[in-house]
Amino acid sequence: MTGLRSLPINSIMARGSITDVDVVQFRRVVFEDGIVSPEEAECLFKLNDAIGSKDPQWPDFFVEALTDYLVFQERPHGYLTSANAAWLIERISNDGLVETKTELELLVNVLEKARWSPVSLVAFALEQVKTAVISGNGPLRKGMTVEAGVITDGEVDLLRRMLYGFGGDGSVAVTRNEADILFDIDEAVADATPNPVWTDLFVKAVANVIMSSSGYSVPTREEALRQEASLQSPEQQTSVLAFLLSMVQSNLTTIQDAYHDQTSEERALARLEHQRIEIITNETITEAEAGWLAGRLGRDGRLSPSEIALVSYLKRQSPKIHPALVEAVERIGHAA
Repeated sequence: MTGLRSLPINSIMARGSITDVDVVQFRRVVFEDGIVSPEEAECLFKLNDAIGSKDPQWPDFFVEALTDYLVFQERPHGYLTSANAAWLIERISNDGLVETKTELELLVNVLEKARWSPVSLVAFALEQVKTAVISGNGPLRKGMTVEAGVITDGEVDLLRRMLYGFGGDGSVAVTRNEADILFDIDEAVADATPNPVWTDLFVKAVANVIMSSSGYSVPTREEALRQEASLQSPEQQTSVLAFLLSMVQSNLTTIQDAYHDQTSEERALARLEHQRIEIITNETITEAEAGWLAGRLGRDGRLSPSEIALVSYLKRQSPKIHPALVEAVERIGHAA
């Protein structure tokens, strides 16, 4: 196989553009034997980085080819190891920030296609949204006039895709690494007009962590984090906080039956599944234990609107949760 060496790569680089004809040729050559070689993967990154003018078909091809290479051809097939994740992060980021929307889409697509990925990769992905929200910069905000401290519906959708992707094909609770970033984002948007779509995702993710750390068996992330928030603004006579309280109460009630007390056999199987993932990805999964979570809720004595809505739900419904979390809910519930 001659691969990309059969194409006029140097001429394309000198021309400074990738045309529709080029993309057709790339597809033919790269996928002619169903294999994307390491050399071809490196060449595609080189082209993507160096050429500014690209045909609209290029991003889809680039994402498809590199996802195929990372997920389905690099060993172990179907999974991402910490080494493969580090290779990807090195090639798509500069000082921890993904540089283009195409590379960000590659990152998310890899998470979605892999059965399991290292938690460091989903944390890196979530950090991209966190950076955009806190600073107002980055590829997510390119061409937009959204100020720092505000999260858009599109960014919430992206977070949900990332969390779904890392959840893989099993029932894995939201990890400490993921929850930590979600709390950081919630702190960053605490002073903005609440976004119901963000509150819906945040409270469900934190509820997932609370229930897991309290000994419950968790559902799949698609079930636990599915969007149910109204995209409509609350009526004039209803305060924003009252609207959020009502929404959280309704949305969490619809999924609370998906959580149930773990049997000893289920706990053992869950531990074995985590061990299997850690062996495959070569990276430890840090669970969000109750003590850490109690410290993050209402940190510094300041409650965000989303935290107020969550704590209000927990006090009203009184699910059986870890004693440390019961104490934290009682303590900060007065502030709510």
